Amino acid sequence: MEFADFLASPLRNRTLCSDEPDVCKAEECCLGIDEAGRGPVLGPMVYGCSYCPINWIDELKSLKVADSKTLTEEQRETIFGRINKASDSIGWIIEILSPNYLSNGMLQKSKYNLNAISHDSAIGLIQKALDKGIRVTQVYVDTVGDAGKYQAKLTARFPNLSIKVTPRADDLFPIVGAASICAKVARDGIVRQWQFIEKGIEFSRDFGSGYPSDPQTKSWLQDNIDSVFGFPTFVRFSWNTCQVILQNKSVNIEWEDDTEEDDLPKAKRSKQASKGSAKLNMFFQEKEESHDALLPHKFFKERGLSVATKL
Repeated sequence: MEFADFLASPLRNRTLCSDEPDVCKAEECCLGIDEAGRGPVLGPMVYGCSYCPINWIDELKSLKVADSKTLTEEQRETIFGRINKASDSIGWIIEILSPNYLSNGMLQKSKYNLNAISHDSAIGLIQKALDKGIRVTQVYVDTVGDAGKYQAKLTARFPNLSIKVTPRADDLFPIVGAASICAKVARDGIVRQWQFIEKGIEFSRDFGSGYPSDPQTKSWLQDNIDSVFGFPTFVRFSWNTCQVILQNKSVNIEWEDDTEEDDLPKAKRSKQASKGSAKLNMFFQEKEESHDALLPHKFFKERGLSVATKL
């Protein structure tokens, strides 16, 4: 797999896919879905699907596909190689969900939690396969949340497909095991090749497993936080582990206008708005000293931001 496009701009999600086997457009196919990287505080979450003709399942079993968590990295790479060599009979699609996307969703006003993100990713993968002309008739999914509700949701979205959502689907159905391996190989490759876009800063790569319970990961997070701008884009800053570190090690900011504007009388709204604007303008007012003498923080340089002289 090639991750160059995602690694060059890791704030955006990316979809990668194999070539579509002709046989998968001619014969009825099964499709499996699984994810990798749901729990870690570092790196992306990757959702993967694989598909093949229903009558090719015995051949798929011979590739020794299994739940990726039960295999070593070397075993996963070997099996993924076998899947690619069988490209005339099996295909795959993966969606890379960036750490920034995951955290922004979980912290937005209407919380977009991991279950909802996972459901939408699975729906998107099924739809992509159908759009490519794959004759999907059976779908098997490793559950996220309540299996019955998840299955009902997918069935309502795709009423013409036979859909089974169950725990341990990667153990029970070889096509889900194949999807699990595709997703895990992709995530491992991305984490291994991760390129920090925060220029001018050297980050250690001794970040451990990436799981919040790993002492090495916790230590790396403690050592790689900026007191103003927080964590690098490699980090899922909405995770509780990060929130605790942010509270303890970042600059405290007080927001003056916490009251909802619509809850205030009109006259008070106007007064409050003026007060808030004055507070905000303090940060943009022209100072006597020349801006040329001030070196802007790297955060602003990287994003092409400059000093505003008018509001």
